[in-house]
Amino acid sequence: QSQLVESGGGLVQPGGSLRLSCAASGFTLDAYAVGWVRQAPGKGREGVLCISSSGYITNYADSVKDRFTISRDVAKNTVYLSMNTLKPEDTAVYYCATDRRRARCPSSVSDFRSWGQGTQVTVSS
Repeated sequence: QSQLVESGGGLVQPGGSLRLSCAASGFTLDAYAVGWVRQAPGKGREGVLCISSSGYITNYADSVKDRFTISRDVAKNTVYLSMNTLKPEDTAVYYCATDRRRARCPSSVSDFRSWGQGTQVTVSS
């Protein structure tokens, strides 16, 4: 069965760092675009970053520029979201998503077809 599983969320103080992982099973992740999407309490889903199969990165959110990075480990079939200088407004459930029809990142994260279960990130003192 093909699935995405996120991990690495938790509680962190403002200014801290976390690295989220998105591990795929049942298929090879590096052939497809993979995105990170977050949903804060009471808000809609917001795209964060996406990495294409060729490594091109799309930034959906100006608020994470210079603080968050996305990367792949092909050998581990995993995509990471490294988050630095975290702020309370980064608090959200973070999902990874992909679409096995796409090698390039979509213009809208609603076009992703496969989603993980999400991992909670809470930034608070």
